[in-house]
Amino acid sequence: DQFITESKTLRDSYKQLQALNAEHKQINDGIPITPVMQELPPAQRRFTHIQNRGSYLDPGDPVNPATPAAFNPWRTEWPVNRLGLAQWLVDDTNPLTARVLVNRYWGQFFGTGLVRTSEDFGVQGELPSHPELLDWLARTFMERGWSMKELCRVIVNSATYKEEATVTPAVLAADPNNRLFARGPRFRLEAEMVRDQALAVSGLLSEKMHGPSVMPYQPEGVWQVVYNGEDWKQSIEEDRYRRGLYTFWRRTSPYPSMIAFDAPSREVCELRRIRTNTPLQALVTLNDPVYIEAAQALGRRIMRYAGNDIDAGLSYGFQLALSRPPEANELATLKVLYEDCLATYAEQSEEAIKIATQPLGPLPPAMEPAQAAAWTLVSNTLLNLDEIITKI
Repeated sequence: DQFITESKTLRDSYKQLQALNAEHKQINDGIPITPVMQELPPAQRRFTHIQNRGSYLDPGDPVNPATPAAFNPWRTEWPVNRLGLAQWLVDDTNPLTARVLVNRYWGQFFGTGLVRTSEDFGVQGELPSHPELLDWLARTFMERGWSMKELCRVIVNSATYKEEATVTPAVLAADPNNRLFARGPRFRLEAEMVRDQALAVSGLLSEKMHGPSVMPYQPEGVWQVVYNGEDWKQSIEEDRYRRGLYTFWRRTSPYPSMIAFDAPSREVCELRRIRTNTPLQALVTLNDPVYIEAAQALGRRIMRYAGNDIDAGLSYGFQLALSRPPEANELATLKVLYEDCLATYAEQSEEAIKIATQPLGPLPPAMEPAQAAAWTLVSNTLLNLDEIITKI
C-alpha cells in the first residue's frame, strides 16, 4: 500500500482497477439468478420408501429409480439419474417422446393434433386419427436430428396443409371436425395472438425482447387485492404495446381480455386450450382500449399512406389487415361505412376528437378529426372481421 501511494502511475492504475471492479460487481448484481438443481453425491442421497396407506410415518419397502416396463428397456451404460432419464427419453427405441412432440406441432398448425387429447397419450386419451402418419412423422423427426425447423418444414410443405379451408355441405356433414383433413386448417387464433396481431397491423407492436412483465390497459377495479396495497400500474410508452407473452399475470385475477379468448388462468398446466365462441369476445375486440387504440393507430397509418384517396386507403388498410386485396363488394361496403362515419363526425367535432384520440393521444396537426374518426371506425371494423382472427 505504501508503494502504491508513493507511485503516481500505480496510484492511478489502482483507482482505475477499483472503478472497474465496482462496475463489474454492479453488472453481476443485475444479472438474474436462476436456481439449478444438482445431483447429490451417492452417499448423501436419501432412500425412498413405499408409504403404507399413504402415511409417511409408516414406511414400507424401499424403491429404486426405474422406468415403466412397458416402454423401452434401460441400458446399462446410462447413469441412474436425470441425465440417464434424458438419454432414455430420446433413445431410438423409445417412440413416445417423438410422437408426443410431433403431435403437439401438428396441433399448432391444424388446430387439433392427430391425437386430439394431446395432453393425454394414455389409455384415457383418444386414439390417433392417422396412426401411420403419426409414426412416420415421429420416425422422420428422430432421423433428421430432432430438428424443430425441419419438422415444421415437412408439415407446411405437405399437400394436406396446402388444402383450401373452404368446405362444401357434403364434406361438412361427413367430417364436421375435419378429422380426415379433407380441407385446410381453419381455427381462431389464441388469446395472445389476437391481441398481438391487432397491435402489429396498427404498427404499434413493440419488438422489445426480454425483461420484466408489463401491465397494459385493463378495466378499473378488476385487479383488487384485499390484504395488501398492490395495484395495476399501467405501463407507459412502448411497454404497453409489448407482446401478450410479457403481460403480468396474477392467477387469482388474470388479464380479462385474454381470458375471454380462452387463455387459461395458469392455476394448473394446460397443454391444450379448448376454443369457445361467445359474444363477450366481440365486445372485447370492439370496445377494449387496446383494440380501440390499435384501430386509431391503423386509421392514422392509412391516412399517412393514402391522404384523401379513399379507395387507396381502404385497399391499403384491407391489405394490412387480411394480407389480400379487397373484392369489389367488400370495397364498396367499407366505402359506404367510411362516408357515413365522415358525415356523422363532421357535425360532431367533439365526439370526433374523442373517437380519434382516446386513448392513443392527440392527432398530428395535418389530420382532420372527422376523417381520423371515420378511419378509426373503419379500422375497428377491419380488426373485428372473422378473417383476421381466424387462421385460414
